[in-house]
Amino acid sequence: MDARIMLKKAQALVVGSGAAGLNTAVALKKQGVADVALLTEGMAMGTSRNTGSDKQTYYKLTVCGSVPDSVASMAETLASGGAMDGDIALAEAAGSLRAFFHLIDIGVPFPTSRYGEYVGYKTDHDPVQRGTSAGPLTSRYMTECLDREARSLGVTIYDGYQVVDLLSANGRVYGLVALILQGAERGTYAVFSAEAIVYATGGEAGMYEASVYPVSQTGGCGPAFRAGALGKNLTESQYGIASVQFRWNLSGTFQQVLPRYVSTDQDGNDEREFLNDFFDSGAQLLEAVFLKGYQWPFDPRKVDGHGSSLVDLLVYRETMLLGRRVWLDYRSNPLAISAMGGYDVARLPPEAAAYLASSGAVQQTPFLRLLHMNPGAVQLYRDHGIDLETEKLEIAVCAQHNNGGLAGNLWWESNLRHLFPVGEANGSHGVYRPGGSALNAGQVGGMRAAAYIAHCYRNAPAEPQDLAILCPGQIEASLAYGDRALSSSGPRLRLCQERQELGRRMSLYGTHIRSSEGIEQALRELDVQQARVEHGAVVQEELPALYRLRDLMTSQRMYLSAIRDYIRQGGGSRGSYLVYNPQGELPMKQLEERFRYVLDGDAHSGVIQEVRYASGRCLCSWRKVRPIPQESLWFENVWRDWRENTIYGGIADAEDQDHGCGRN
Repeated sequence: MDARIMLKKAQALVVGSGAAGLNTAVALKKQGVADVALLTEGMAMGTSRNTGSDKQTYYKLTVCGSVPDSVASMAETLASGGAMDGDIALAEAAGSLRAFFHLIDIGVPFPTSRYGEYVGYKTDHDPVQRGTSAGPLTSRYMTECLDREARSLGVTIYDGYQVVDLLSANGRVYGLVALILQGAERGTYAVFSAEAIVYATGGEAGMYEASVYPVSQTGGCGPAFRAGALGKNLTESQYGIASVQFRWNLSGTFQQVLPRYVSTDQDGNDEREFLNDFFDSGAQLLEAVFLKGYQWPFDPRKVDGHGSSLVDLLVYRETMLLGRRVWLDYRSNPLAISAMGGYDVARLPPEAAAYLASSGAVQQTPFLRLLHMNPGAVQLYRDHGIDLETEKLEIAVCAQHNNGGLAGNLWWESNLRHLFPVGEANGSHGVYRPGGSALNAGQVGGMRAAAYIAHCYRNAPAEPQDLAILCPGQIEASLAYGDRALSSSGPRLRLCQERQELGRRMSLYGTHIRSSEGIEQALRELDVQQARVEHGAVVQEELPALYRLRDLMTSQRMYLSAIRDYIRQGGGSRGSYLVYNPQGELPMKQLEERFRYVLDGDAHSGVIQEVRYASGRCLCSWRKVRPIPQESLWFENVWRDWRENTIYGGIADAEDQDHGCGRN
């Protein structure tokens, strides 16, 4: 084997150091798997440690007050959003309390009443106050506590390793190739053999220019797609208004304090409150901005009738179509308030008035109201060099979360056996999910994947040197991709510009405003870029960026192809995106033709799109949603199945034959 390769192995290898990956590593140890390793580009990188919102939500069964709740009821809520498998919804509901109380036990500071009730609140698409929060940094607290727990349990950590390819054959994964990013071995490779690989690489954040994902989060689904893992619901992502210099979601009180929305030219001049041109009254405008706090993700159902998502559409119009910059200004009130004679809670629309009066938000400027209601938000921006008291905050409609991703079954195992996508990399969500359900899905999914691995994949991993035989030609191809770029005599690639081009393309054509013509244009541009990148030359220091660009181009092709297929199947506007339809209605006459749309309704809510990558082509197929299981829960029978391990569907034998081991 090539002298540049270091050989390593682990029984279970976790890729990713966010809340989902760390929790799976901890669960594996607690399930009795002795040899657990975690591989990451950087322990302090990723979304879990570096992002948040007004009040980052964790979604779980209700455990306070007198409102009744049940596993079945929560599963129905999760599945009712459309295009979500019922068995996964049931598993997420059933495991929510175990996952939640595990986090409490290791130190995540979720608030409790003096009587020990973990209080809740309603989040979006939630009927019974299942949301809870440890504040705007909930996921950071989760990763910090899980990191300590993983280290105390003896999880081996490989920090500074970038996955460039998964090694697969015969429908299963055997290991991976990673580029070493730091230390004495920087620029060389490591080949890992593992009996099971947990893939917790987060969402494909690097595909977008307008993004609220932290800069350190790029995603990692490209290698999994190339290895044969199915994509699921890749059309479904969430987009919302966020700040762009310091990336942060602007939901909740950031909107409810009623800031000014202004746009300027690229130099910051020609300031105007552009929303005024599209609302019939000041009260109507203020109601939409206020509701933006509750209804933060863009939703085409909330555009018509001057709804809150009209704000997102108009921000997109200013930035992407008119080439202007958009800002929130907390220093003074909107003109709509001035026209009412100044700020007086009693003059506001009823819902806003009730909320702000109850919160004591009677202060005369948006900044003072925000300082009163959420001083931590003000300090957060000051900590990142932005003083909301004295300067405007630049914003855009940004990619925020991927509801789709890699396909997995009820044990979070991919169609590519021995591979377990968890967290945002797993496309377990449907179209509309309750706010905070992603954090729960990552924790529950990791625990379920760990249980399955511990009970079903107990064989020793292959020796790393044998992977060249098990997966012929794949290791050599991984290294050759970089070697060709280094030895090419062609023009040097400007990788920063290539990334910018890729991101700009996705934000223009593949986010919350979509059209058949735009997607076709994006795919043509991607064809040209991929051909150019394949023949470009780079220097040694840029090799990680080259592999990263290759992965993002793979993922972008998968996502754009999924969107094209959805539109060809007659898919309309739903979730967090608007699809142009020339037969549709315009929300208002002032808007351009490209904003005509028709809601999809329930037309595709009962089916799920899956996408396979094959030799540069993306093959799309559709299947029916699996219903919520309706099984007998007679205790004696369940106890017997649990004792005999048949809850996993049977145990795989030494030859790794599939005896129904969770293959549903």
